[in-house]
Formats: sequence, structure tokens, C-alpha cells
Amino acid sequence: MTIYKAPVEDVNFLLNDVFQIDRYNNLPGFADASADVRAAIIDEAAKLSEQVLHPLNHSGDQEGCTRHDDGRVTTPKGFKDAFKQLAEGGWLGLSAPAEFGGQGLPVTLSQTVNEFMMSANMAFSMYPGLTKGAMAALLVHGSDEQKKTFVPKMVEGRWAGTMNLTEPQCGTDLGLMRTKAVKQADGTYKISGTKIFISGGEQDLTENIVHLVLARIEGAPAGIKGVSLFVVPKMKLNADGSLTNEKNGVSCGSIEHKMGIHGNSTCVLNFDNAVGTLVGEENKGMQAMFVMMNEARLGVGVQGLSQSEVAYQNAVNYARERLQGRSLTGAKEKDKPADPIIVHPDVRRTLMSIRAFNEAARALVVWTSIKSDLAHRSDDAGERQAADDHMGLLTPVIKGMLTDQGFANAVAAQQMFGGHGYIVETGVEQFVRDARISMIYEGANGIQALDLVGRKLGRDGGRAITAFFGEVSAFIKENGANEALKPFIAPLGAALKDLQQATMWLMQNALAKPDNAGAASTDYMHLFGLVTLGYMWARMAKVAQDKLADGGDQAYLKTKLVTGKFFMERMLPETSLRLSRVQSGADTMMELSAEAF
Repeated sequence: MTIYKAPVEDVNFLLNDVFQIDRYNNLPGFADASADVRAAIIDEAAKLSEQVLHPLNHSGDQEGCTRHDDGRVTTPKGFKDAFKQLAEGGWLGLSAPAEFGGQGLPVTLSQTVNEFMMSANMAFSMYPGLTKGAMAALLVHGSDEQKKTFVPKMVEGRWAGTMNLTEPQCGTDLGLMRTKAVKQADGTYKISGTKIFISGGEQDLTENIVHLVLARIEGAPAGIKGVSLFVVPKMKLNADGSLTNEKNGVSCGSIEHKMGIHGNSTCVLNFDNAVGTLVGEENKGMQAMFVMMNEARLGVGVQGLSQSEVAYQNAVNYARERLQGRSLTGAKEKDKPADPIIVHPDVRRTLMSIRAFNEAARALVVWTSIKSDLAHRSDDAGERQAADDHMGLLTPVIKGMLTDQGFANAVAAQQMFGGHGYIVETGVEQFVRDARISMIYEGANGIQALDLVGRKLGRDGGRAITAFFGEVSAFIKENGANEALKPFIAPLGAALKDLQQATMWLMQNALAKPDNAGAASTDYMHLFGLVTLGYMWARMAKVAQDKLADGGDQAYLKTKLVTGKFFMERMLPETSLRLSRVQSGADTMMELSAEAF
């Protein structure tokens, strides 16, 4: 069976030392998240993840979800009780506003908790994850009545949430959707159509499910400009918002048979004159849904990290125990017939690569989570704008690069097990299967790369990318004379130049020939991701060196610095490869006719 240990020490290092979260105590909710409170929450989240959720990961994968003849769905054994513990512990409302029953604590704190839970059991964690995303959309775009009716119940964990976008004939191109909404005399709408790939679309964990559904009102403009968002509860409600015993024209037609995340019910949902209410304005549904989609995309990026982390932990555990061959420099375990495989350089290359990614990716998630809190809680308009710019620019990078690399790392961790990694009983192959979906849903990674290059770089005259270049350049300049930091500053400076050159090349070559942007987009996204991870490592290294000088935890801090140097030496130089690919253009890629493939 697999193991999981939440990276509590690493999270505390990031929150307390690298990003100094107490500096933001002027923001609502931050003062309530004192160091003692944070420590208690992180410790409890670790216990819940390690002791309750992870033991259900393998069994939930093997059992999966079951659809019954009447359309009901049952989740794997133990999921219902685990969800009850999650709800009773207040985890769904950790960052929700106090006026709706939440604790109002920083999103930064809840994102660290999310990583623990996703590493422990990704399929299970999607149920609360989508519920929190639905809450976020309603809090921003819902009416006062919708907020009062739905959000408190979702905070309590009595009701769950979903997002309904995809249809059989349309995925990313939502302008092709056919689900229709017919306005009624009382101001409600009747929704009819079919949605597919709906995570948590039906389950036995909660008494009601709040479906957020994209549909087209009769007579609305064609394409994406005619799409509206509706809230459609599974069960009909009384006038006071309480539940009736009457179903609301929403049924689970089937459960998808998937490669992974078997413990999450991915449903085909049929809407047959289901009663819904409009969220926000008519034909402005994508504005409201984007709140949930951006929340979900950041969450999916964390899924990439989470599967990389749990796969890494199990690979390390196996590498320490598996005896195979002798060290190239002589036997290390002379009393044993062979040495553990962790003595071999190529095994260490694999493990160090995964570890170096994980620690930098975790820092990137925390950094961006702080920006999310600033965007929503700061009373300084300029600070909110800068934070929102950061979120817009980094969301496709976090979703795309972290999930691409997270899956690759899960495969690399599986490789450590040799043939045993291909066997179900060891559990590591599940991480590979579960991680794979993160590259696909919430906007496939190729779409994320196009979004970054086609929309985010040029937005507001390039304000976000200019600010990013300025921040990293300022850090390099400020620390350039620090001899101890040179192993970090010099590689970061070279990587930043690669990113700036790639950006300039796109500015000069993409407008006249859009295929150049499309051909470069994935490599550009990964180049950008590498620079952000390099920047995170440089910031962590500076803090680690300062803490070492002050007598901090020698073992932890020295390990941190060695891991960071490995990233700078072995991983960050990939930016030059990515730059070369970007600058090669689209000619060869687009030359062949479709028939030639």
C-alpha cells in the first residue's frame, strides 16, 4: 500500500519565512490566521489527509462509483463518512465569508490544505473542491437571494456544487452548446439539454447538489455571446429555500468509465425542464462561469503538484528499501547482498528532479494564492489590480505547466519501481492514472498555452508581463553582489533573458503570422513556468541562507539549498531549449497537408 505524509514543514517555511504572511494582517481574515492558528489548521489538515483520506485512496479507486437503475449514485465505501468529517470540521468554509457561515480565513491557507487533501485522495477531494468553486461564482455574481439560499448550505457541507459546461458536441468551444433555457412567467427558467463529464454530478454525500449550468436563452445571440449561467438545484426548493421531496428534472444518465479518479462520479447529466434561476445578467454567463473556471484551473494546477508529491514520497520510500546492484563507488551496504537503489546516480537524478519541482511549485502556488487574497481583500485599488494581473498571467502557467510536469513526475516515480510499478497492488500506477486527467480538464493544456500567448501577454498593453519582468529583474539586481547566492542569481538571470527574448520574438512574429503564436505556445508556457520556478528557488535560497546564518534548522535548510542548486544546474537550463523551439516558427509544423499525416 502507498504512504503519504503532508509536507507541513515546507508549508510553514513558505508561509512564515519566505512570504512572511503576517505582513498582510491588514487584510480581512489574515489577523485571525495567526501563527498559532495556522499551525493548528495545517496540523489538523495533515492528520485528516494522512489518517482519513489517504487510506481510502486505493480502495476508492478499486471500487469506484455505482449508478443504480433509478439514477442514484453511490460513492465508494468510506467516502460518505469522510465527507461528513470534512463538513463537520468546517473545512469547506475555511475561506468563505463569515456572514455565510464560513471562517473567512485567507485563501492562501485553504490552498495549502487543498494540496494535502488532493495528494491524499484526489478523487475524493474533487467533491469539496468543486463545491468551493461554485460558492466562489455565486459569491461574486449571484443575487443576494441566491447567496442566502445556497452558500450557507454549501459551507455546511449539506449541499455540494458542480459546474456544467461540456456537451457531447462541444468542449472548449462553448459557443456550440445546445442546452436551452426558456423563461417562465415567474422569472425562473426551464433548462433542457445534456451535459457530459460532470464531476460529482450525482452522489450520495450530500442531501442536495447545486448545479451551475451554462445554457442559451431562447432568442439569444449565436455563439459564446448568447450563453447565460443558471443555478439549478438537484431537488426543488420551497419559497423559504428549504428542500422539498421533489426532484428537479435533473438525472444521471450514466457514469463515465475513466482511466483514473474512479472515486469521483463523472456523470452524463440530463436536464429535462429543470427549474433554474439566472446568475448575473442574460447572455453574460461566461463572465460568471470564469470565476469558477479560474478557481478550478488553479485547483487543477495544485492537483498536478499533489500527484507529483505523493508519487515522489512513495518512490523515495521504495528506493531506500529496494536492493539492486552495487554503488559505482563501492558497496554501501556490505552486510546485504546488494545496495538500495537510492545509491545510484540516475535514481537520484529522477528523485531530485521531482523534489526540486515539487518544492518550487508549492512556493508558486502559495505566492499566487497570496495574490488572490490581495485581489479580493485589499482596499488599495492599485494593489488589487496588480494582484489580478498576476492571477490572469500565471493561471494558465500554473494549470498547464504544473499538470504537464506533475504527470511526467508521476510516470518517473513509477519508473523507480521497475516492473512493480506496473502492478496495481503497489499503488503507484494509480497516481499516474489520476494525474493524467489534470492535463485535460478545465481547459486542455494546449488551450492554456494559447490563452497565455494569445490573450494574457498582450492584455492591457502587456502590463502584467512587464510587471513580472520588473519584479524578477529587481530581485536579480538587488542580490547580484551576494556571493553565496550566485549559484541561483546567475542561472535565473540567464533564464529570464531567454523568456524576454521569446516574448520579443512573439511580439515581432505572431501578429503577422498567427500560426507562429500557436506553434510556440506550449514551449513558451513551459519556458515561462521554468522561470517562475527558478524565481521561487532564488527567493527560497535567500531566506534559507539568512536563516542558516541565524542558527536555523541546519539539516532542513542545507537540504533546501542543495535541492535548489540542483534545479538551477540541471533543470532551469531547459529554458534555452524552449527558446530555440519558440524561435523556430511554424513553417515546418504547418507545411504538410492534412492528408500527409
